[in-house]
Amino acid sequence: MAAQPGAGVPTSGEADGTDEVADLFRALGRQIKVARERAGLSQKELGDRLGYGEETISSVERARRTPQPELLVAVDRLLECGGLLASAAEDVERAKTRRRVRHPEWFKDYARLEAEAVELHYYGALSLPGLLQTERYTRAVFTNRRPLLDEETIEQRVTARLARQEILTCWPPSIVTFTIEESVLQRPIGGHEVQREQLKRLLQVAPLRNVELQVMPTDRKDHPGLGGPFTLFTPKSKPQVGYLEVHNVSRLVTDSEQVRMLATKYGSLRAQALTPEESVALIEELLGDR
Repeated sequence: MAAQPGAGVPTSGEADGTDEVADLFRALGRQIKVARERAGLSQKELGDRLGYGEETISSVERARRTPQPELLVAVDRLLECGGLLASAAEDVERAKTRRRVRHPEWFKDYARLEAEAVELHYYGALSLPGLLQTERYTRAVFTNRRPLLDEETIEQRVTARLARQEILTCWPPSIVTFTIEESVLQRPIGGHEVQREQLKRLLQVAPLRNVELQVMPTDRKDHPGLGGPFTLFTPKSKPQVGYLEVHNVSRLVTDSEQVRMLATKYGSLRAQALTPEESVALIEELLGDR
């Protein structure tokens, strides 16, 4: 399977779901914003009190991210909304089962398998894997895509990528590992402010029980991943498969021998990378927090 991802997003069969679902998420986002502003809190202050990042609050208020039921309940309690937001939690759960994000045709098979996977392993050699990206980092990635994408397509891709991140926190959880090149963390995609925000996002994800995040130091003399980035995922009760996407060409890898070789490379990468604890320390050092 190979396709050109630079093409426009197909319009048939890829709707985000019903208009009612989109309207529901927009309405809830506005209600959260009104309640927050009535309480005199900034997005960062609300996020800090609830244990969420400022970007998450911003994305929910702007309907770029699904307002998770647990967030609605937490906001309702903290801002004393009288059950207005908490009562919508069941509606959101039903909407999530109906909603389909808009992925380009070449990416649909991957997105489906990723959502079904019980194990996911990402090697990030050029940029951060999509599941880790902040909204601004994601937008910078798609804005820099060549050939250029139009603004509508960029917004569709950003929304779809952020929606995929629910994989990290859904229940039952998938086991997710990331091995990321140190150079990727040092590259200020979108600018230094976006880079700092992105590094803070990694520190939020790293403690999740189902996640292991490791950094591959630049000074390693031996390196089994010079062939470029790749992904491995294991759908429930199905064989492990791989995914490659380089220079606007994507391919699902299903041949058992090729998948085995990718898995061997990934094992070597993790063995040579910093431990999760050392990786967190390096990220904190890059932020200047140590």
